[in-house]
Amino acid sequence: MSQWKQIQQLEIKYLEQVDYLYDDNFPMDIRQVLANWIESQDWDTAANYESMATVLLSNLLSQLERHCSQELNFLQRHNLKIINQQLQRKYKDNPQLMAGVISTCLREERRIISTACMQEQGPLEKSMQNSEAMERQKNMDNRVAVIRSSVQMMDQAVKYLEDMQDDFDFRFKTLQSRDPVERNTKVMEQEVIRLQEMLNRLDFKRKEILSKMRDVIKEIELLMGSQLNPELMDWRRRQQIACIGGPLLTSLDQLQSWFTLMAQSLFQIKRQLDKLGELILKVTYESDPIPLQKPQMEEQVKFLIYHLIKSVFFSSSLVVEKQPCMPTHPQKPLIIKTGVQFSTKVRLLVKLPEVDYQLKMKTTFDKDLPPGRVNRQFFILTNNTKVMDFEESSNGCLTVDFRHLNGEIKYKEINFVQQLKEKKVINGTKGNEGLLSVTEELHTLSFEANFSIQGISVDLETCSLPLVVISNVSQLPGGWASVMWYNLLTNEPRNMGFFGSPPRASWNQLSEVLGWQFFTFTGRGLNKEQLNMLGEKLLGQQVSHSDCQVSWSKFCKENILGKPFSFWMWLDSILELIKKHLLPIWNDNYIMGFVSKETERALLKDKEPGTFLLRFSESHLGGITFTWVEHNDNGEAKLISVEPYTKNRLSALPFADIIRNYKVMVDGVVPENPLKFLYPDIPKDEAFGRHYNSQQNKVFPYIPSMLVPMSTLDPNPSSTLPLCSSPEPPMTPGMFDMLNQQLRPFEIETAMNSPYPE
Repeated sequence: MSQWKQIQQLEIKYLEQVDYLYDDNFPMDIRQVLANWIESQDWDTAANYESMATVLLSNLLSQLERHCSQELNFLQRHNLKIINQQLQRKYKDNPQLMAGVISTCLREERRIISTACMQEQGPLEKSMQNSEAMERQKNMDNRVAVIRSSVQMMDQAVKYLEDMQDDFDFRFKTLQSRDPVERNTKVMEQEVIRLQEMLNRLDFKRKEILSKMRDVIKEIELLMGSQLNPELMDWRRRQQIACIGGPLLTSLDQLQSWFTLMAQSLFQIKRQLDKLGELILKVTYESDPIPLQKPQMEEQVKFLIYHLIKSVFFSSSLVVEKQPCMPTHPQKPLIIKTGVQFSTKVRLLVKLPEVDYQLKMKTTFDKDLPPGRVNRQFFILTNNTKVMDFEESSNGCLTVDFRHLNGEIKYKEINFVQQLKEKKVINGTKGNEGLLSVTEELHTLSFEANFSIQGISVDLETCSLPLVVISNVSQLPGGWASVMWYNLLTNEPRNMGFFGSPPRASWNQLSEVLGWQFFTFTGRGLNKEQLNMLGEKLLGQQVSHSDCQVSWSKFCKENILGKPFSFWMWLDSILELIKKHLLPIWNDNYIMGFVSKETERALLKDKEPGTFLLRFSESHLGGITFTWVEHNDNGEAKLISVEPYTKNRLSALPFADIIRNYKVMVDGVVPENPLKFLYPDIPKDEAFGRHYNSQQNKVFPYIPSMLVPMSTLDPNPSSTLPLCSSPEPPMTPGMFDMLNQQLRPFEIETAMNSPYPE
């Protein structure tokens, strides 16, 4: 069943979350009419490669045009044509943006489907989907709309005040021009009284406008402090969570809209105050409220503009929209490898297109980092300054995209390698806990620009989230563990000494993030039972792991008891194995994966002979095994597990074909396939049939060969459970002839498997 069909079958509460994903950037109409085609494309990769994104954009528009020509409904055809034109305008200069938008939508759809199936969300995801946040954002929209309306009405009021003053000025100057002899007449007295009344109304109107301005300024100040800055900080936290696989449910466009409307309102008030200053040059009087109140209000407006554009604690309107990321590892941002290009994108949330300004954005690596904080220092040889441009595809916002910034990150210190040797942490060795490894050393990329407008100059600065710089791809798992741990446990933007004394994570927090890793990298998360097994693997058997705390060292640095690798290295190797060799079967939910031996025995012992399940090896890095049940003559169940298959073995033969062709030879007897039913009772071919290598069923000019995975089994094991058999003897000529008579030609794997309980 396609992903879009699964979406349409969800409950209303989940469909509401789907509604939130689609807007003008990617209308739901397109998702509906091109559902199958969209799901068949690799948008994740296209988001990082411009040439591929360009081809996909062209193909999408062609698909859309073809559908329009076949659409019979007039209104639908009209809407699709309009959407086609909008997509061309929006993405023709930046097709990667379109690919990124679609990739995000598909990923979030899968998350919603996964959540609906599990019927349970982790604490972090729940906190980001609460109704209170949605209500807060609606309230923000309403308050911003009221402010904009009030400022527009003040424009009319200032214009009305100007007309009143012009009328008063004309009458006053007319009166002054009269002959002095006429000034004591009754008509003149009435004119003076009328002028006094006009002046009173003028004074009242000036006070009224200034009072309204003061109220609006106060409301803006209150809104900035109580909601706008917290919403920005909340978005930054959501971005942290999204970087490590969590949901990103707050649109940056929404924040940009709020910032822009606030800025437009403040600059409009500033112009209104300037206009009032012009008015008092023509007409002023004793106790005139404008010269008394205007200077203080102008300073207040400038103060608010300054702090709207540049706030404290790195919550300015200049944000890192896309954190630094290598195109080779789009799902692992914030890790940079020396000599490999990465891209990052900065956006200014204040959109004032009527003002012509050129913002030059300068990037600096490890700016103002305290001496002695890091053992390695880097600098960028490529051009580190670019001009921000208006980007039509992002609602006209100012952005700068450093797409190939760091192909040239170099070491600054010549003795870098020697220093790393002195500081290297050895897993499991006591006495080195205080020393940081390469992947625990944090760096930042800073961005600076000067913003000048209407006499207000602001030095803007923002920075990326902490980065990990690696020099070898083998350091990638450790680097990603550091990125996850940091962004899970702190919202500080520049806590560069975090790993000097890393905090512990609760199992509830950590298990949720581990589930996100499987969801992000494989398309399917982990269920409660699988997470419980991981909890036992890391923390031992407990009644409940919910309140358990996990140290950084136990998660990533200490080896699992009796094993030469850490918990995270073991889990990361499984992720890689799934992604590269097991993805279709994993996403079909046919791999139980994480299951203890006790649970495995409880599940299989009462099943039909030949019932098997698939689980990940606990003794091999990146290995998968299958265990099946057989019954003795006395009816006693015995379980047999095969030696794990790792990535090297699976590169030669797909895992589905291994299951189809697997044989067990017992004491020279013709081999047979012991695998009959996938647990609980799914016929093997029904479960894996569509994943078999179809090439073996085609007609070739040669006799087809088949790679047969085979194991030998001692029929009389000394233990109640089958153990590893001794190394099998070479195949005799007689045995080979017998097999030739019984089976079609095949090849026997050089490295044969030996069944053993694992």
